[in-house]
Amino acid sequence: MSEHDYWKIFPRMPREVMIGDITIRDGFQHLEKFISTRAKIFYLEELIFAGCRNIEVTNLGNPFLMPQFSDADELFKHLRSDRFKERCAKKGIPYDQIVLTAITIREPAVDRAIRMREQGIGPDRVLMMVSTEEEHHFANSGCTLPEYWAECERAIRKCKDAGIKMCGTVSTIWGSPIGGATRLEDAVEFTKRWLSIGADDIEHADHDGSASAAQVYRYFSMILDAIPDPAVHLAHFHETKRVGSASVLAALQAGIRNFEATLGGMGGQPANFLDDCPVPGTGEYYYDDPRFVGLMCLEDMLVQVDEMGIRHGYDVDRILWLGRQMEKTVGHRLRSEAIINGRTLKEGHREYARPGLAKRKSKNGETPDQKLPAGWGPQAVLPAHLRP
Repeated sequence: MSEHDYWKIFPRMPREVMIGDITIRDGFQHLEKFISTRAKIFYLEELIFAGCRNIEVTNLGNPFLMPQFSDADELFKHLRSDRFKERCAKKGIPYDQIVLTAITIREPAVDRAIRMREQGIGPDRVLMMVSTEEEHHFANSGCTLPEYWAECERAIRKCKDAGIKMCGTVSTIWGSPIGGATRLEDAVEFTKRWLSIGADDIEHADHDGSASAAQVYRYFSMILDAIPDPAVHLAHFHETKRVGSASVLAALQAGIRNFEATLGGMGGQPANFLDDCPVPGTGEYYYDDPRFVGLMCLEDMLVQVDEMGIRHGYDVDRILWLGRQMEKTVGHRLRSEAIINGRTLKEGHREYARPGLAKRKSKNGETPDQKLPAGWGPQAVLPAHLRP
């Protein structure tokens, strides 16, 4: 007989996950509309109060290129303020368990993070990124891979001296929107390179939705064979073909327990237009239709893992409420299905019941829990040719 216990079939699959939120950074960077500092603070606070413990706050790169993040200092000042710490304490949230991350693609941004740290408002963790496909890497960083690796090594040394953790991202694992097909083996080697130069953890990124479930399972199985500690690894999926939830499931089955997502599935390449003005961003968009760009949706991912019985630490209903507020903030429909259809409730939706069932069963002489005719046996008997 087949094994029916999911965790016996996939013994590496976790019973508990950490889902970090990157809405305020990755989600907002793609918008061609400036989100007010007050709104950013509201969502940062509410996500933390709803259970998020790993949150990306902003991008510390040049605000001329990405003016969405011109308020980076203000956001960190608020999150480091005594007032916010007191609010966390009142809600029973241990402040020292919250990890605040900033994106620092280039070394000057790392230097900025260190200066902020010295002022008492800096991030706990920063992130730099390599792509295994060099054209994509050059489009994001303006560097060749060899010169960027050297820059990362210098930056990691600086971060360690300043008490800041470094996340090394490996991108284009399952394909590049510019260069096409890539090799999984290259991404495994790049992961080892990051760790060998001192990175604290690794974000494994599908930045354009190229991943398929089978290849996700294969890759993360390769990764955990090579580097078995699941605490080191974090999965980052984009949703362009509506198969992202399958990738999440495949990563779970392989043994990955750390993930990222955004409210409404927002995110993607930095905007090159903001409000009424063109801005540099990272240049021309490498997609044709913005409706099919974005990350895994936090609301839907939470419902998925929650209904699998996997612990996650979030107030799911609060996150669904936040998702509905976010649609008002950005001014258009986002990608969450869960904020409309809700969760699968064990008690059902009694308000949709058709009246008269109990009366009809009584009239027929049926007991309230009877589901089969009275003369039928306790178990079905299959035809001989269909029996196992």
